[in-house]
Amino acid sequence: MACGGEGAGGGGDTSGNKPADLTIGVAMPTQTSERWIADGNSVKEKLEAKGYKVDLQYAGDDIPTQSQQVDQMITQGADVLVIAAIDGTALSSQLQAAADAKIPVIAYDRLIRDSPNVNFYVSFDNYKVGVAQATALLVGLGLQNKDGSKGTAKGPFDIELFAGSLDDNNAHFFFDGAMDTLKPFIDDKSLRVKSGQTTIEQVAILRWQQETAQRRMEDLLTSSYNDGTRVQGVLSPYDGLSRGIITALQNAGYGAKGVKMPVVTGQDAEIASVKLINDGVQNSTIFKDTRLLAEQAVVAAEAFLQEKEPQANDTKTYDNGVKVVPSNLLPVQTVYKDDIKPVLVDSGYWTAEEVASGQAKG
Repeated sequence: MACGGEGAGGGGDTSGNKPADLTIGVAMPTQTSERWIADGNSVKEKLEAKGYKVDLQYAGDDIPTQSQQVDQMITQGADVLVIAAIDGTALSSQLQAAADAKIPVIAYDRLIRDSPNVNFYVSFDNYKVGVAQATALLVGLGLQNKDGSKGTAKGPFDIELFAGSLDDNNAHFFFDGAMDTLKPFIDDKSLRVKSGQTTIEQVAILRWQQETAQRRMEDLLTSSYNDGTRVQGVLSPYDGLSRGIITALQNAGYGAKGVKMPVVTGQDAEIASVKLINDGVQNSTIFKDTRLLAEQAVVAAEAFLQEKEPQANDTKTYDNGVKVVPSNLLPVQTVYKDDIKPVLVDSGYWTAEEVASGQAKG
């Protein structure tokens, strides 16, 4: 790899270089989620198809490891960095080093906070993800129809809320979108959060861990539903959390012997959860097509390599605490059981065989 400084490697003017002389560092958070494996592979494949060298690293959800990986990418002369941060506030010194070496930084799906040295952000409309999740919960309960009209159900329904990791900027957008959507129904008593836990600090799950979500659901059932009442809906912002929540519910007898499984939402269309939706266990998921996100990351990286500014469609929303980061936001789709074939299978995201088995073929 080229060394830092002007010319090939380490930033500087790369507009005259051939793709084979340029390296893009891609830092991904973890391989415990199939979603991030798909993202990393997709970005790598799309860049390599254009002739670029790619240094793809996974950090095992360990912040020091990711910091070290990004440091190494900089010292080895990466020309652009694409970073999906574990902790959106933990990479300030690395980003300063990148800026000093004139290496553009693209934040991938998770906004990197508290640094002026984030050049671009590619993601989905994360507030709308939260709106879509809350809407799916309302539709599942019958309070609202898919077309947005009022449903026939009256309630009150007992629900519980989950949020993602507080150090992930997206978790706040998801939760805000969901709560803005649910608030009128909580206010008019159609929905009741029986535990009383309604702030993001109370309901957040550190590092988006499935086991942590399972434990919290178990605790909620023990503390708030020991009087014979049943939880009827769960707002879950991610399929991994949904599976932990569902495990806790199934262990408590939900979904068996006439005890109805609550309406459980999700996100990312992970194959294990798509199977659960197909089997009528999980209600829905929000599909964020990572192929499109990877494509946007590649378009942005190429723009920087050609000494151009990538095209943003949002220049107001994503303030990282120091600056508003120009962003390209992609749309999302809600997937219920009826949507699995047209949205996921027909587009080639998953095969019918994978949906039936709940496992990706790899």
